[in-house]
Amino acid sequence: MEIKNEILEEILPLVRKPARYLGNELNAVRKDPRAQKVRFAICFPDLYEIGMSNLGLRIIYGLLNSLPEVSCERVFLPDVDMREILKTRKIPLFSLESKTVLSEFDFIGFCLSCELSYTNMLAVLDLSGIPLLAKDRNSAFPLIIAGGASVGNPEPAADFVDLFLIGEAEEALPEVIERYKESLINPSTPRSKDRGLLRIDTESGVTFPRPKGRGLNAAECIKNQKSKITKEEALRELAGIKGVYVPSLYEVEYDARGVIKEFRPKYPDIPVRIRKRVVEDLNQAYYPVDWIVPYIQIVHDRAAIELMRGCPYNCNFCQARSVYSGLRLRSPEKVLELVDKISRSSGYEEFSFLSLSTSSYPYLRDIVVSVSDKFQKQAIAISLPSLRPKSYLGVLAEYLAKVRKTTLTFAPEAGSERLREAINKNFSMEEFYSAISSAYKAGWQAIKLYFMIGLPDETSQDFDGILEIAQKVSKLRLESAGRPAQVRLSISFFVPKPHTFFEREKMENRDKLKENILYLKNKARKLSKKITLDFHNLETSILEAVLSRSDRSLGEVILRAYNNGCLLDGWPEHFKHELWLKAFKESGKDFDFYLRERSADEILPWQHIDVSA
Repeated sequence: MEIKNEILEEILPLVRKPARYLGNELNAVRKDPRAQKVRFAICFPDLYEIGMSNLGLRIIYGLLNSLPEVSCERVFLPDVDMREILKTRKIPLFSLESKTVLSEFDFIGFCLSCELSYTNMLAVLDLSGIPLLAKDRNSAFPLIIAGGASVGNPEPAADFVDLFLIGEAEEALPEVIERYKESLINPSTPRSKDRGLLRIDTESGVTFPRPKGRGLNAAECIKNQKSKITKEEALRELAGIKGVYVPSLYEVEYDARGVIKEFRPKYPDIPVRIRKRVVEDLNQAYYPVDWIVPYIQIVHDRAAIELMRGCPYNCNFCQARSVYSGLRLRSPEKVLELVDKISRSSGYEEFSFLSLSTSSYPYLRDIVVSVSDKFQKQAIAISLPSLRPKSYLGVLAEYLAKVRKTTLTFAPEAGSERLREAINKNFSMEEFYSAISSAYKAGWQAIKLYFMIGLPDETSQDFDGILEIAQKVSKLRLESAGRPAQVRLSISFFVPKPHTFFEREKMENRDKLKENILYLKNKARKLSKKITLDFHNLETSILEAVLSRSDRSLGEVILRAYNNGCLLDGWPEHFKHELWLKAFKESGKDFDFYLRERSADEILPWQHIDVSA
C-alpha cells in the first residue's frame, strides 16, 4: 500500500528536516514495485543522518537493486516528531523510495552495527504494525533479517529476528533472496490487495496491528495468505545456506544459576555451528559507485572507499578483527577507479579511505599521491581514520594538507608499553612521534588520540602515561609553529567482547571506572588547555557490555526496556539508565550477572557462531 500523497502533502510540512523522508535524493534507486518478485526493505535503526553514513547499508542497497526482479528500499527510525504524527494519524512506517508500508515487503533487513540499537529495531517494527516477537509472526509478515558487527553474538536479539546473517552479508544475502524467489514464494499470490496486512478506513485513516496492550489487535488486520510452505518450513530451507542462523530452530537449556547448560539444534539437518560468510575477492565484489547524496548534512558527509577487509594485527580486545578476519585487499587500480566514478556520479569532494587498519594498506602512499595529483582540479580532499604510525605518514601529511586539513587520528589505546604489549597492540611510539612532527611541519594543527581504560591489569601509571603522551604530542608543534597543538583525547571503556582474547574476562565495575575517570580529570587540570578529554558515556558502555555478552534470556529485558520508553540509547541525551534498571528488575534479571568473568568450562552464548577465517 502506498501512502505517498498523504505523506508528501500533509505530513512532511509538519516535521523538522523533512528531507529525511523524501527518498528522492540524487542516485536513489526507484523501481516499479509491481514488476518485482522480491521486495526488500533495508533498515538502519537510527536517525537518517546516522544511517546514511553507514557503508554496509549503502553496499546492500546497491547490491540488491542490481539483482533482477528484486527491489530494495531504505527505511530509518523516524525522529520523535515524525513518530508522534504517525501514531496520531495511525499511519504505519513506510519506505523512503515508494512510500510503501513495511508490512508489505518480503524482507526487512536490519543493519545492527551496535547492541544499543536493539530497542530502535523494536520501534521500527512497532511503528510498522509488525509483531515484535518472531514467534507471533506468521507467513503473512515479512521475514526479519539482521546482520552487522553486533551479530557476532546474535542471542540477545534472538526473540525478535527470524534469521541472522553471520559474516559479510553481501555474500549470503543474494543466495537467500534467490532461494526465496525460486522456492518459497507463491507466484499466484497477489502482491498488494490480497497480500496486504492493512485495512483502510477512509474516514479514520489506516488501521495497523500493534502488540497486545498497545491499542490495536494485530489478528484483526491479518488477512489469509496462501503460501507454498509454512514460515518454519521456509526458515528450515534458508537455514541450509552457509552463514544463515535461524534462532527458532535451536533450543537452549539453562542450569539453576542461569548459565547455559546445553545449546542444540531442533532437527538433525540443522548445523550445530554456523560458519560466517566471507567475500573472497574485493576487486570482484559489488561496490556502490552511484553514491546517494543526501539533501541534509549527515554524520559522515563524504564518500567512502573501503581499501581492505580484515587486519594484519591481532589486538586482543578487537572484535572486528575476528568477525572480519581474513586479510583481503582492493587493488590500487580499483580504488582509483572507484574514486573517479563516485566523484563523477555524486560530486563529492571528500573521500574517506576505510579499513580496520588503513595505514597498513600497502599502497596507501601511492593512492594518496595519485588522488592528489589526478584530481587536483576537483580539489578532492582525503580523510583517513585512526592510523598506526608508519614511516611514510610524514609524506602523506603533506599531500593530505594540500586541499584542506582534517584532524589526524591515532589509536595508541594504552598509556604504557607494558599494557600495549598485554593487549597485543603493536604500536611504535618512535614512529608515532616522528609522523606527528611531520604532520605539524605540513601545517596540521590538531591531533585526536584514542585510548581505553578498564583494561585488565592496568595501574595509575598507565593513566599517567596517557596524559604524558598527550602532553608530548601537543608540545611537538612548538618546534615547527611556535605554539602547542590542539590534542583531543577520546577515552572509551574496555568491553570484553565475544570472539576476542578477553571474551571470558569480567567488565571492570562501575565504581572503579568512575574512580579512574576522576583520576584522569584531576590530573588533566594541570595540563595545557590545548589538551581536552572526552569520555564515552560510562552507563551506555556498561549496558553495551551486558547486551553483547548476554544470551537469549535477555530478550524479555530488551522488550520491557522498549515498552518502558528506552529508545535511541546510543544518544546520551536520550539514554535512560533508570528505565533499563527497571526492566531488569521487572524481568527478575541481575544486571551484573552478564558482566562477570566466565569460567573456562562455561558454554558461552556465542559459542555456536564460528567466525574463523
